[in-house]
Amino acid sequence: MQSVFTNKAAIPTEKDLQQALGETFAHWNALVEFVLSEFPDAKQEWKFSGEKFGWSFRLNDKKRAIVYLLPRAVFFKTAFVFGQKAENEILNADIADEIKNELRAAKKYVEGKGIRIDVKTKAALDDIKKLVHIKLRN
Repeated sequence: MQSVFTNKAAIPTEKDLQQALGETFAHWNALVEFVLSEFPDAKQEWKFSGEKFGWSFRLNDKKRAIVYLLPRAVFFKTAFVFGQKAENEILNADIADEIKNELRAAKKYVEGKGIRIDVKTKAALDDIKKLVHIKLRN
C-alpha cells in the first residue's frame, strides 16, 4: 500500500495530512512531539520516494533516520531500521510479540533489519515509543 500523497509536485501540508489521516492525525502529532522531546535536534523532512511509494516523513538524527512515518488513508505506518545491537535489545524488551516476530523475519541488509508498524489506534504508540528509545540508544 502506497502513500496517500503521490504527487511529487505537492509536498503534503498539515491540512492535507489531517484530512488523510482522520482520527490518527493526533497519534502522528503525538509521535512527532515524543521524538522531538527525546531528541530535540531531530531534523524533520518530507521525502518523495517515487510514484510507487509517494511521500513519507522522517525524523533524523545527525547521521540516520530515527523513524519514518508513512501516511495512508485514515492511518499511518511507522518504519524503523535496526542494527544487530538494537535488534537484540528489542527481542529482550517488553514489546509486542508481533513486532518481535516481524523483526525476526525481516531480511537483513547492510544497514540492518527494517520493520513497519501500522498505527490505527493509540495503543500502538506505547511500543513505538519504546522502539524510538532503543533506536536512539543504538
